[in-house]
Amino acid sequence: MPPASKAAATKTTGSKTTGARSAAKARPAKAAAASAPVAAPAAVLTISSKNYSSWSLRGYLLCRMAGLEISEARVSADDPSIRAELLLQSSSFLVPRLDHEGLRIWDTLAIAEYLNELTPEAGLLPRDRAARAHCRAISGEMHSGFANLRSALPMNLKARHPGFKVWAGVQGDIARILAIWSECLSTYGGPYLFGAAPTVADAMYAPVCTRFHTYDVALPPDAAAYCRTMLDFAPLRDWTAEALVEPDEMEELDVEF
Repeated sequence: MPPASKAAATKTTGSKTTGARSAAKARPAKAAAASAPVAAPAAVLTISSKNYSSWSLRGYLLCRMAGLEISEARVSADDPSIRAELLLQSSSFLVPRLDHEGLRIWDTLAIAEYLNELTPEAGLLPRDRAARAHCRAISGEMHSGFANLRSALPMNLKARHPGFKVWAGVQGDIARILAIWSECLSTYGGPYLFGAAPTVADAMYAPVCTRFHTYDVALPPDAAAYCRTMLDFAPLRDWTAEALVEPDEMEELDVEF
């Protein structure tokens, strides 16, 4: 073989050798990367029963709407303080609680405001100042009111009560909620309460939609369409699927109406 050919052959062989050594070095690095533990989410949301706890549901929906990656911590429904909360025997709400970057936030509206500041691009509150004030007002009304609705129609995603008799004591709460929904849907155009995307208000009223479904509450067309929108909301569907297989049962909330 001529000298030039020998040189070319040597160069080619050297390239293959170098490439093989590089590949050999890369393989352990790839293997190490594949076996490295996945970092846990930076936020932890503490909740109780997915079947019964409307406040836990609200906190979960807010985190999902904000795009915050969370892990869930569960407090047993057998815990006396949690049972008192679920049975409306306590005025303080221990769940949901959001732990994030060294902060601990345990009130649902406080969680909503925190998430809105953390991810303003998520649109948890409307951009328009007047709409934003309206959203806060009706969210606050749900947060502090409608005691008759809570006691007469407790959240229970597993239950269905066709033809349920809604007594006069709760009719006032239902009428007020339907008036709120009607005003929002007509003012902002739906399908959510403040327009095309869900806001804090939808997270606050989502458990009401599940209650109306559970207890077969008769609704006008606009409210019925809104309930269908919320019940088909992907985060609520995910929550409901897990609630349906939840083992916890509370006899006080599973009585035959």
